[in-house]
Amino acid sequence: MSDLAIQTNGLTKRFRAQTAVDGIDLAVPRGSVFGFLGPNGSGKTTTIRMLLGLVGATSGTASVLGTEMPTGLDAVLPRVGALVEGPAFAPFLSGAANLARFDAADRHAPPSTRAARVAAALDRVGLSHAARKKAGAYSLGMKQRLGLANALLMPRDLLVLDEPTNGLDPQGTREVRSLIRSFAADGTTVFVSSHLLAEVEQLCTHVGVMSAGRLVAQGTLDEFRRTGASRVEVVTPDPGEARAVLAGLGLATDAAAAVSSEPGGSHAGDKPEPSVAAPDPDAVVTAELGEHPPDAEAIVAALVRDGVRVRGFAVRRTSLEQRFVELTGEGFDVVA
Repeated sequence: MSDLAIQTNGLTKRFRAQTAVDGIDLAVPRGSVFGFLGPNGSGKTTTIRMLLGLVGATSGTASVLGTEMPTGLDAVLPRVGALVEGPAFAPFLSGAANLARFDAADRHAPPSTRAARVAAALDRVGLSHAARKKAGAYSLGMKQRLGLANALLMPRDLLVLDEPTNGLDPQGTREVRSLIRSFAADGTTVFVSSHLLAEVEQLCTHVGVMSAGRLVAQGTLDEFRRTGASRVEVVTPDPGEARAVLAGLGLATDAAAAVSSEPGGSHAGDKPEPSVAAPDPDAVVTAELGEHPPDAEAIVAALVRDGVRVRGFAVRRTSLEQRFVELTGEGFDVVA
């Protein structure tokens, strides 16, 4: 069995003269929570539609759960739960009746256990109390949770969620995140399409970034953080010596900025203080960390060994937002 839940090679989709998805090679490990990121219109939803067989690819290949798509739709889709572009329910039916209706359309779902499975799915997403309430009276957050319940009516190996917190208030967002964590804890691979950084940072183990139809980066969240430019900052009264040491370690330094403040002056009537030599002013020396930088401990040790007075030391990592902007040239929504 492949260790990838989703794999594509050169997957492309064109709509006449417009290329929506341009030759992407996607690799989603089994058991991961994979954040599929990008600005709106970057090709995320079109990719999902191709993976689920909702639209045909112009060229390239895609496999889901080790099976080629779309030829393996009948074998794969019963093992996949999906919430794409928001749930659509009959407003005049209750939440439970809507789920029963969808379940009845699934030829793989046994009718004899339908009522029990609907009840279990509603309980899983915290909607048991609203099971008999008409879906038209549900809040947006409740509708999103009902959509998740629909994806969970049968056991799933993969969940594909397109913007699962779109339009939710902070409380609804937290509830959906908690649900996604519980799915991952059960061993389900979760593929989350989003343009919200908070979802990625709080949920995902792996990420892929789309920009203008292309997959511009993918990997673990930790790898993604490390690939951005990082800097070391040294607070010292010996900036020249610090720069020399950092340069000797192969780090390119920038100009220092003074951070010290002058001591307060005397006031009329104060007793004259004994003459005390003013301390050397501190400066901040910064240097970029390359692809294979020395450990922070080794940098500090080298500075001290060469007599540099170190009064402060920090490694500043590029934020996810900065990294996304570097890759896409566009900003992302950042929500708490």
